[in-house]
Amino acid sequence: MLCYNSIMLSNAPLLSAAHLSLRIGGADILSDVSLAVRPGEIVTLIGPNGSGKTTLLRALLGLLQATGAIARKPGLRIGYVPQNFPRDRSLPLTVGRFMRLFADGPAVAAALVRVDAADLRGRQLSALSGGELARVLLARAIAGKPELLILDEPLAGVDVAGEAALYHLIAQIRDEIGCGVLLVSHDLHVVMAQADRVVCLNHHVCCEGSAEQVVTDPAFARLFGPRVASELALYVHRHDPAHQDYVHG
Repeated sequence: MLCYNSIMLSNAPLLSAAHLSLRIGGADILSDVSLAVRPGEIVTLIGPNGSGKTTLLRALLGLLQATGAIARKPGLRIGYVPQNFPRDRSLPLTVGRFMRLFADGPAVAAALVRVDAADLRGRQLSALSGGELARVLLARAIAGKPELLILDEPLAGVDVAGEAALYHLIAQIRDEIGCGVLLVSHDLHVVMAQADRVVCLNHHVCCEGSAEQVVTDPAFARLFGPRVASELALYVHRHDPAHQDYVHG
């Protein structure tokens, strides 16, 4: 049985899970998974397709039943961007009207400005490009001034040129409002550049820690292959602030 507890200490994680397990159709999707997200940190979940990343987020949000325990800060405000956001192209709905379903006018305007999408307010939601939709969904998530952002592949459909900019924007928003961020991503290079902590999932937690710790962990190499691990280890080293002379020299 899943147990929900309130987090009472101000310096405690915003959201934590202990020993979560979940079976679907006789298969173990999650097995003894524990993690926590604290204020001001970006925690990124990585793992191969089918490793349970989206299932874990849905369990943390209470959308799926799992065994184990989940603790939340009392009254925790969560902004959520799902992996897939279906749009009915036969339904006339502007970005502005869509946003007002979730927040009042001033909050909508401020959120759209913050993600550089104010000019999309009068556009039809169904006509947006992948990058435009990603910005609108991020605006929706931050309009309620969340303490925790949960983002499941938020840049699906975004071209490569826009990915780094949007991840940088997410990091800026974290800095501005002090929220925690729990992020699922398949783009390992961007993840390694932005995440404070990386959790490598393959139905269970294979390894976790800083980007440098994870890419040098044997469990990461077994999961993604030694070539990927070697390339990412070099990438992380080159983007370490302690090695800026090496990067630009």
